[in-house]
Amino acid sequence: MLRRKKGCCVEYHDAITAIFTGFKKLKLTISRKLLLGYLFMAFLTILASAYALFSLQRLSGVAYNLTTQKFVLVENSKTLMDTLLAQEGVEKKYLILKDPFLEQIFWRHSSEFNEVLRGIRNGSLDAKTKKTIEELDTLQNRFKELFSEEIVLLKNGKQPEAQAISDMSTRAVVDEMASKIRYIQINVDQAINDEMARIARQGTKDTHMTIGIALFSLILGIAFALILTRNISKPLKRLQKAAGIIAEGNLDHKIEARRDDEIGALAKSFAEMTKRLKVLEELNLDASPLTGLPGNLAIENRIEQMLAEGERFSLCQVDLDNFKPFADKYGYAWGSEVIKEVASILTGYISDEQMEGVFIGHIGGDDFVVIGNTDQVESICGKLVVDFEKRIMSYYAKEDAEKGYFIGKNRQGMMQQFPLITITAAIVTDDGSRFKNPLDMARMAAELKEYAKMLPGSNYVTEQDVEKRRLLEPKTLQSNLELDS
Repeated sequence: MLRRKKGCCVEYHDAITAIFTGFKKLKLTISRKLLLGYLFMAFLTILASAYALFSLQRLSGVAYNLTTQKFVLVENSKTLMDTLLAQEGVEKKYLILKDPFLEQIFWRHSSEFNEVLRGIRNGSLDAKTKKTIEELDTLQNRFKELFSEEIVLLKNGKQPEAQAISDMSTRAVVDEMASKIRYIQINVDQAINDEMARIARQGTKDTHMTIGIALFSLILGIAFALILTRNISKPLKRLQKAAGIIAEGNLDHKIEARRDDEIGALAKSFAEMTKRLKVLEELNLDASPLTGLPGNLAIENRIEQMLAEGERFSLCQVDLDNFKPFADKYGYAWGSEVIKEVASILTGYISDEQMEGVFIGHIGGDDFVVIGNTDQVESICGKLVVDFEKRIMSYYAKEDAEKGYFIGKNRQGMMQQFPLITITAAIVTDDGSRFKNPLDMARMAAELKEYAKMLPGSNYVTEQDVEKRRLLEPKTLQSNLELDS
């Protein structure tokens, strides 16, 4: 266990050292690359400005080509209108002919309409057009719903009702869809004209502004590069220093970086990692040195967590009976082997996928806990009482195992006959409504365990088992009195 603790500390130290080294390299990379990058940006600005003097006259032609997206939208809107009219025509024909083939044509047109809508939605749209497209999608769905209602009515022989829906509701939906499509077409035409005029004006204006902007960008870029380099390097130095302090084992060191950028987020993550390392260190120190299982702190935290979640779970306390006389006779080291054997049995169960989420803890001595859902815990306890009876026999001398008992000293130092070691488990179940804290739940489990210890052999009990036994005890006592009389 000492080796394990040492290994954990080495892992923590290596992790912190790696972060420390990464911060150092990161600082150098940011400091140099940002400075060189912004100087290079300034150089490119000069080149771009010189090039812009000769290319601004071509800006209008290039920008005009960009407007082909608008033309595509115009074509798509025409396709939408044609498809909508085709749908409407099929719907009217279906009311008269009731031909299933017309129904298939309607749904094919509907799919084409939706496909065009998706193509438009994937393009670059303004807010109003996006909203109109969404409204069209909603109206198309309503159109399909109304057509489905008409189909049902026609199949049921309700021609007038279907005709009424077509004349009123369906017609209103189609008219509204057509209105919105025309709205898109008008907006796109206006946008194309406005954009063409704006590009023409901007091209002339940019010719005169390019040289001034390029010089201004050069000066601003250099100043910004210097400021940003200092702004990044300073907090990274603080993080480097903090990483060195934490790598030395001072997990209480506070890391402060009151920034809203990535470095501030990095500092917060580093602080959270430090808190987590501190918790892991506490849990590691709390673990049992004999079995390596989580100790009292981890057990209490797990019960608190389960109670807070409000889901039904079970807490089981496991204890060895007649363990102290055994340890007195066979020695402390051999008794420790028995405790490790129990731990091995329990941890072997949770390797099964069905036992995922089960928690095994070691309170100390010969006391263990099992926490999980009720079926898991009862299954483990049922296996435990059987497997323990088989495996404990190998820890006795041959003659003691054959006799079924051993001779040892009692608490008064007198020689006495003791039964072989048995195992007792007591299960308490809750969903957070009965017990306010882990201590109350553990106290109830301890009471059940003491009751279960009075039963012969290895066994496990639940609260229901104990209640049934207590109800039967008066009847058993009465029967014995009648037999005696």
